[in-house]
Amino acid sequence: MDAYSCSECGRCTDACPANSTGKLLSPRKIMMATRDRIETISKNIAINKVFVPDGKTLLHDYITVEELRACTTCNACVQECPISISPLDIIIELRRSLVMEQSNAPQEWNSMFSNIENNFAPWKFSPDDRDAWTKA
Repeated sequence: MDAYSCSECGRCTDACPANSTGKLLSPRKIMMATRDRIETISKNIAINKVFVPDGKTLLHDYITVEELRACTTCNACVQECPISISPLDIIIELRRSLVMEQSNAPQEWNSMFSNIENNFAPWKFSPDDRDAWTKA
């Protein structure tokens, strides 16, 4: 519903530090792309009476991975919004989908994930050896 509530004022994008530095991210565009995808799905359902897969997804066809990765999750877009809409919620959920369902993460993250899975911490030390540095 946030996508339909957006008044398209652009304050979120103006406040976004990623956008200010020239990165591809525009929180306003994220909201508009989400609304566009919802519209496409609703037209599909209206025509077919049920959703017939159209081969498109919100992620990749409407919002790019580069946009999602540009976000610093600073919350500036949410704070700036005059009607309390959170483009950040959409960004975080799409990022979660990217990593959890598609295993699509930067290489640096994958080694950290592997370390957390194997060593219960982001470092490459086993739990038994973590305090070894104190003895040297």
